[in-house]
Amino acid sequence: MTRAMIAGCSGLSLSAEEARFFRDAEPWGFILFKRNVDTPDQVRALTAQLRETVGRADAPVLIDQEGGRVQRLRPPHWPDYPPGRAYGELYARDEAFGREIARLGARLIAHDLLSLGITVNCMPVLDIPIPGASSVIGDRAYGSQPRVVADLGRAAADGLLAGGVLPVLKHIPGHGRAGVDSHHDLPIVDVPLSDLEMCDFVPFRLLSDLPLAMTAHVVYKAIDERHPATTSSVVISRVIRQAIGFGGLLMSDDLSMNALSGTAEARARASLNGGCDVVLHCNGDLDEMRRVAAEVPLLAGEANARAAAALKRSAAGAEPFDPVEGMACLTLALATAA
Repeated sequence: MTRAMIAGCSGLSLSAEEARFFRDAEPWGFILFKRNVDTPDQVRALTAQLRETVGRADAPVLIDQEGGRVQRLRPPHWPDYPPGRAYGELYARDEAFGREIARLGARLIAHDLLSLGITVNCMPVLDIPIPGASSVIGDRAYGSQPRVVADLGRAAADGLLAGGVLPVLKHIPGHGRAGVDSHHDLPIVDVPLSDLEMCDFVPFRLLSDLPLAMTAHVVYKAIDERHPATTSSVVISRVIRQAIGFGGLLMSDDLSMNALSGTAEARARASLNGGCDVVLHCNGDLDEMRRVAAEVPLLAGEANARAAAALKRSAAGAEPFDPVEGMACLTLALATAA
């Protein structure tokens, strides 16, 4: 059995203390950040070390490698990929071509990740930014229309899956209206439920068959005036599970973000009580991780079944692919658009 948490680590390799903690706590998975990345060989060694601590070769290792502003792997060892909006601009000129290039970009990212032992990528971003919203989403979004975002999000998810990497829908049920950055403050969205249903929820509903999703630390006053989606049983049960129809593994966004209140362990309890299947703790603070792990149960019941189903989706492995040819095609497409 594994614990219902995904944990970060502090550096380029595990300390003896971190290794002991992971061995005892048995988190379901791990997540890497820029602080954990130097060279390809170093990242491969770290992912192997993480899995060794829990004794599971299939333990998920996650990363945020969207392209644009949000990519933990960067030159000189890895390519710079464009933000989601670049694919939206191609799609505006030719929808089929835009979909093809969005899938190709994700397929290239999957090739990079899988070669390092990273098996889950926290994309596609299905948020729909509106004028006047915080720039935290901005050009990370594929566009401003639900159909465009859903179409390109599906293409990107297909590209990751073809490369043997699991996609994570984010930030369900929609972060695009947030007026502040949830890393620093709690966004409160005050629009009628009908507006959310006709716009924000649409891409998530159309991709609800995918295996993993990450919550938004956002309050939707029309649904729950007090709690952000991450800790709201109303949002998770009525919107994410029922209205959107998402049946996969639901993870919280990072517990360390300032949109949430209380201690790290209180945030973990609130997220799980609200209906998240697993909690995500990213900052690598070992003392905090210990306190969180003490509050987080082992995966069981429906949550465990969803986790197993997600891993089964990645077991198929990667399709044959020529990364050199793929990168040449992506570069040409982006240059043509520019």
